[in-house]
Amino acid sequence: MQKFFHLKENGTSVRREIVAGITTFVSMAYIFFLNPQILGQAGIPQQAVFLAAILVAVFGTLFMGLFANVPFALAPGIGMQAYFTYTIVFGFGFNWQQALAIVFLVGVVDIIITLTHGRRAIVKGIPSELKAAIGGGIGMFVTYIGLKNAGFINFIVDPGNILTLNDKPFTGKATGTINSILASGGVTPELSKFNSASVLLALIGFILLVILVMRKVPGAFLITLIATTVIGIPMGVTNTHISAGTSIGSAFGSLGHVFGQALGANGLGSLFTDWHHASLAIITIFAMGLTGLFDAIGTLIGIGDQTGIFSKADTKAFEEDKGFNSKMDRALVVDTFTTAFAGIAGTSNTTTFIESAAGVAAGARTGLANIVTAVGFALMIIFAPFVGVIPTAATSPLLILVGIMMMGEFTKISWENLEVALPAFFTSVFMAFSYSISYGIAAGFLFFIIVKLTLGKFKEISPVLIIVSLFFLINFVVLAFI
Repeated sequence: MQKFFHLKENGTSVRREIVAGITTFVSMAYIFFLNPQILGQAGIPQQAVFLAAILVAVFGTLFMGLFANVPFALAPGIGMQAYFTYTIVFGFGFNWQQALAIVFLVGVVDIIITLTHGRRAIVKGIPSELKAAIGGGIGMFVTYIGLKNAGFINFIVDPGNILTLNDKPFTGKATGTINSILASGGVTPELSKFNSASVLLALIGFILLVILVMRKVPGAFLITLIATTVIGIPMGVTNTHISAGTSIGSAFGSLGHVFGQALGANGLGSLFTDWHHASLAIITIFAMGLTGLFDAIGTLIGIGDQTGIFSKADTKAFEEDKGFNSKMDRALVVDTFTTAFAGIAGTSNTTTFIESAAGVAAGARTGLANIVTAVGFALMIIFAPFVGVIPTAATSPLLILVGIMMMGEFTKISWENLEVALPAFFTSVFMAFSYSISYGIAAGFLFFIIVKLTLGKFKEISPVLIIVSLFFLINFVVLAFI
């Protein structure tokens, strides 16, 4: 064990790695209850999502520890969960099988880009402040979803602002069941009156979470999730009924109906049969791949450089070496293969979790900590019967605070410089308020090009940025004529 993980060379010990691995597990365990809540809305059975996320997290975390020998755990990312449900399924109209096929293809594309070292051209071609705007914008998006799910925000819809009702022009009268309403920008948001049990429970959960996080209590997210769920029992919000249909056996049976669906007739087999969906799929694959790449590199560099996990020689090898000799190279390979497996298993894109910083702070320096974390993830299977018990009011506070923490990326943007602020602003705002990470990236890239062309700074526009923007522009033209 000492020789395999090079513990002495990394200045660590077996005991320290075990403690750190447990710390990372406790910090991340909440994600397995949050994942089914979000992806379940897209139509995937919640227990199947729960088990799929565990399988993928165990696979990716073990792979990262054994192949890259770094203490970074992987699991389905919160931003990508939101993208999967609210943009790909609800916004673009794909079914969940097609959405899983898109996740699989994102992984395949990222594998190709990583193995051919194309990521260097992409990383260098996208301005650093636009990358920061993408990270912060995803934070806004996640926070907005959390506020809505918690019931903290309501919307006033005046009949004069309703454009369509059940996908048909609104005539001023509503008959029968209302399935969907499309309204103009005249819709007015308002703060909730906090007079329902669910909203009050979400508020209690959020206050508790803020207190625990500010006090730096280990496992604050998991503690809040459990405590809010328990508090919700006497409030009548938490559903305590656990039927035979939610057993561990039924969970694996449910997973059997989801596993591999990405490659089936309803998934990959139907993804490109319709020209409209095909164009959306291509744009989505690129946008998700781009976001995942920035997310992974940002987390790896952000934590690794500060703690010495990645030495200067390792970072230089990543930037210049044509092989895969650096830890960062191998970590990115793991990240991409895990996302491809996620699509097959039945969950959204994985990411290298920032919560790994908790384990690193506890002393993790090698992949041994990941082995311990992966064992913890595997043991989570016994909680499969309780997935349906967790109320939305218990998970919403987590979304809100995670989003707020992600908005720390905005500090990397020179807001006083309009040349930088304009594309950064549209990147982040369009993500949140168009409910689409893709559209946010598109808006940022297009405005970046417009600003640079206006100022005559043609050389600052990379070929990568031009190609990506053209894809986005074609997509918008297609959407305009549908």
